[in-house]
Amino acid sequence: MHYLLNKLNQLWRIFATAFGFTLFGLGGLIILSTLWFSLIRLFIWDKHRRHIIAQYSISFSFTFFLWLIKGLRVIDYRFTGLEKLRQDKSCLVIANHPSLLDFVLLASVMPRCDCMVKESLLNNIFVRGVIKAAGYIPNSKASKMLPHCLDTLAEDGRILIFPEGTRSIPGEPITLQRGAANIALRCQADIRLIHIECNPPMLIKHQKWYDVPPTKPFFDIRIGEKVAIADFADDNITVSARKLTRYLTSKLSHTTNKINYKENNEPVT
Repeated sequence: MHYLLNKLNQLWRIFATAFGFTLFGLGGLIILSTLWFSLIRLFIWDKHRRHIIAQYSISFSFTFFLWLIKGLRVIDYRFTGLEKLRQDKSCLVIANHPSLLDFVLLASVMPRCDCMVKESLLNNIFVRGVIKAAGYIPNSKASKMLPHCLDTLAEDGRILIFPEGTRSIPGEPITLQRGAANIALRCQADIRLIHIECNPPMLIKHQKWYDVPPTKPFFDIRIGEKVAIADFADDNITVSARKLTRYLTSKLSHTTNKINYKENNEPVT
């Protein structure tokens, strides 16, 4: 009987996941990109104001989406230390990246937040409208990217970066690219670290959306320390970036190494 109940619960979460992501996709494409952001472009001529309104709109929609899938018992989550994040201005927010939902979770609690995104996403019909409306920063050439970052930070903005560049694989060492460290050093911006754990793993790299774990995943998001960029400043940017990247790797690895799992995604007890 217990096995049957677990299977029924898993089947329910597959259905609820499909419903939630269908609603998420349609909402992002039709309501936000096609309708709401078009109205913003029509009536708000100031680009900076448009970006802020779009970011608040995205945060609100993500909050609703998370409320929905939590209510449907697809996932559960907890934030610790949010008061630190809400006080942050003019800094980079750097997090590990175990799941596809990481950005959704963080953006839901950061109404004003720019994000570093892959430039290739501008070719994705589902998200390019959102990226452009919110003024997110493509990881293009430094000559284009750095001025954008400097402008955002000068206006008390925050830039969210997942320095791994892609979702991590549970149980494997993480590897950070040096881009985040270079941006922090060249813009002289402090770094707020965020630690994300998901147990059992869900929506990890190479995992299909319907491959839901046997038990409900729990996301634990902890707002960590503030890294002072002055502690890593040096005349040689390359050396400083390597040193800072090693430090960030050690801090974020402390999170990912705690995740324990089996090949079939069953939680280890």
